[in-house]
Amino acid sequence: MAFASFRRPDGTASFGRIDGDHIVDCGAAAGAPADLKAAIAAGVLDTLADGPVIDRRDVVLLPVIPNPGKILCVGHNYESHRAETGRAKVDHPSIFTRFADTLIADGQPIVRPTVSTNLDFEGELAIVIGRGGRAIAEADALDHVAGYACFNDASIRDWQWHTSQFAPGKNFPGTGALGPQLVTPAEAGVLDDIHVVTRLNGTIVQDQPIRDMIFPLAKIIAYVSSFTPLSPGDVIATGTPGGVGAKRTPPLWMKAGDRVEIAIGSIGTLSNHVVDEDAA
Repeated sequence: MAFASFRRPDGTASFGRIDGDHIVDCGAAAGAPADLKAAIAAGVLDTLADGPVIDRRDVVLLPVIPNPGKILCVGHNYESHRAETGRAKVDHPSIFTRFADTLIADGQPIVRPTVSTNLDFEGELAIVIGRGGRAIAEADALDHVAGYACFNDASIRDWQWHTSQFAPGKNFPGTGALGPQLVTPAEAGVLDDIHVVTRLNGTIVQDQPIRDMIFPLAKIIAYVSSFTPLSPGDVIATGTPGGVGAKRTPPLWMKAGDRVEIAIGSIGTLSNHVVDEDAA
């Protein structure tokens, strides 16, 4: 199954199950949870009651989890990206955080800020936590996953590189695209051979299978949960393959008018256009 968060034609927020070209508005059913995160926390994704059926063209998507408690991101988690950045090999995942108010949905604009033109793309697989916990064993980690989504960790590189701390370059408004849908593990199937593919204006700029991650999904969940408790709806972005714009010659920065797509097999395709901040 796959789920989305959205605004109905009247502008109110809801969530529902995707059914082809339609969305079943589960949020409108009697006794429904408040939102998709609440449904995940209640463990009722498989038993949600059906509400009205809405044409997908009539809704405006929201970030698939609009209100995550935590967004944790893994840096340099593909060897190709680690090598192109010149980073030393490490024994543990490199973790940084992103704020929830930076998130945008499929179809919404990525915003290039006025203070920089160094806007880069980073296609990633995102994990959405289903069952929370602390010190989760690696062997049990995937049982804590509610589903997967596409993520674009769009980065303002010069601000990222002001110091060794990534946070400024990763937290500009309108730079964290998450969606278009949450795909359950059963629907996603085996992920190893699925590729994370980024296209900029139709040209492939990143393409690598998930199996090439340095730290696989279960290890990431176990490591993160060892220092912070994970809760339903938390998002973990699992790292980007090599090919980022900053490491090309000359650098390939995104600009107003560009379209960037993150395609991850059965997880879906996340598509956003780029605008300048003064035009957003």
